Amino acid sequence: MTQVLSKLSTDTTSVRIQGVPEHVAIIMDGNRRFARKECISTEEGHLRGAKNLFKITESAVAFGVKVLTVYAFSTENWLRSDPEIQSLFHIFEHTLQEMLPILLENNIKLSTIGDLAPFPMSLKTLLYEVKHATKDSSGLELVLAVNYGGRDDITSAVKSIVKDVISGKLIETDISEELIGQNLYTARWKDPDLLIRTSGEWRVSNFLLWQISYTEIYIAKTLWPDFTVENFREAIEAYGMRNKRLGG
Repeated sequence: MTQVLSKLSTDTTSVRIQGVPEHVAIIMDGNRRFARKECISTEEGHLRGAKNLFKITESAVAFGVKVLTVYAFSTENWLRSDPEIQSLFHIFEHTLQEMLPILLENNIKLSTIGDLAPFPMSLKTLLYEVKHATKDSSGLELVLAVNYGGRDDITSAVKSIVKDVISGKLIETDISEELIGQNLYTARWKDPDLLIRTSGEWRVSNFLLWQISYTEIYIAKTLWPDFTVENFREAIEAYGMRNKRLGG
C-alpha cells in the first residue's frame, strides 16, 4: 500500500493547482450503494471505502491541503444493525493499524472529533496510540469525525457554556459566536474552506453544521469507493475558480 501511495504522491505533485483550500472536509458517502452496485457484501463496501481514504489523504498532502476532516462515523450510524456496526468497528481498527506507518512516513498527524466514550475499549486504545504516535507530525492533519454529529457538537458547546455561567466564570454578555466556536470540538482549527460530498446527495447530514456556514460545497456524483484522486483534484480546482463571499 505504501508503494501505491508513493506513486500517487509523485503523480499528483506534477499538477499545480491555484487557490488550494487550507481545510477540506469530506462526507464519504456511498459505501453501501457501491457494494450493491458491485454485488459484494456491505462489509466489503465499507472496506473499499476505508482503503480509498488512504489515496485521498496522500493526494491531500501532495495538493498542499493543511487539514482534512472526514466523516467516518456519525451519531446516526448507531441506528444501523448491530452486525454492521461491529463490522465498521473491525474495519476501523484494521484501517488504523495499516495507516499508522503511512501517517508516520508522510508526516501526517491524526486527530479526532466526536464522543469516543461509547466505542469499544480496543478501538479507543488504538485511536489513542495512533494519535500519540503522530502528535509531533507537522504536515497534513487528518481529522476523523467519529461518533460525531453537528447538533451534538453544538449541544455540547451550549452545555459547557451554561456550566460556566452557573459557576460564575461567565456572564450572559460574554456569550458570543466566538465563544460558541471556542467550545466546539473543532475549536483548534479554522472552519473548512471546502466541503465535498460524494454519491450525489444534496444534504450535509448533520456534519459540521456550525462550521460550514460560509464553506464552499462541492457535490460529486461518484460513490466514495470510486472517488479518485482525479475527482479530488477537480473538486479543488472548482473551489479555486469560485468567487467566495462571506455572507454575500
